[in-house]
Amino acid sequence: MTSVHTPADEAEARAVQDELRIRVVFDEPGPPPGQGLVAGVDVAYDDARDLVAAAAVVLDAATLDVVEEATAVGRVSFPYVPGLLAFRELPTVLAALDALTAPPHLVVCDGYGLAHPRRFGLACHLGVVTGLPTMGVAKNPFTFAHTDPGPHRGDASALVAEDATVVGRALRTQDGVKPVYVSVGHRISLDNACAHALALSPRFRIPETTRRADSLCRRALQAAR
Repeated sequence: MTSVHTPADEAEARAVQDELRIRVVFDEPGPPPGQGLVAGVDVAYDDARDLVAAAAVVLDAATLDVVEEATAVGRVSFPYVPGLLAFRELPTVLAALDALTAPPHLVVCDGYGLAHPRRFGLACHLGVVTGLPTMGVAKNPFTFAHTDPGPHRGDASALVAEDATVVGRALRTQDGVKPVYVSVGHRISLDNACAHALALSPRFRIPETTRRADSLCRRALQAAR
């Protein structure tokens, strides 16, 4: 089982990020869109019970049919700190992924990869820990500047940090609908990550991987005793 150490405090968490960030691989293209198995991961919280539920849903990339799904429920092991959210989510996400019978060829996170204040969002962290290609698709742009992409499906514009580094793209997945925000996590290019985001979003703004994982983790949380 893949495991991660839970930091004792914010300082240790930032030190862990600094140590792992240099291991992110940015020079691999990643798997081709429309082929193989793609997993979506997402989490849901019950603050009253101090619980977090994670879901991993594996789709056939060619058909978007569900191949396998798994859930895990655990205690929240790290406080909410902006920029350190992965430490709250990663243990339970890893447990859900470990419950799958075969590793996916790509993992899509509901959140950020390089487009993160410390350039090490959940998608990066998960990729380094598991070795799997990972990417993030977020619903908002965090704090990064961007121009509004064109109105049509596939139109995109760069997400730009204060130092002018491109950290992702605002991507229109449906005509006339708000964009999503794509960033690389590990072992995939930004061009390919955007191609996957489009392939996984044939009808709705949000990729099918995320839509299905979101629904599943909420059900798992409701069922938890």
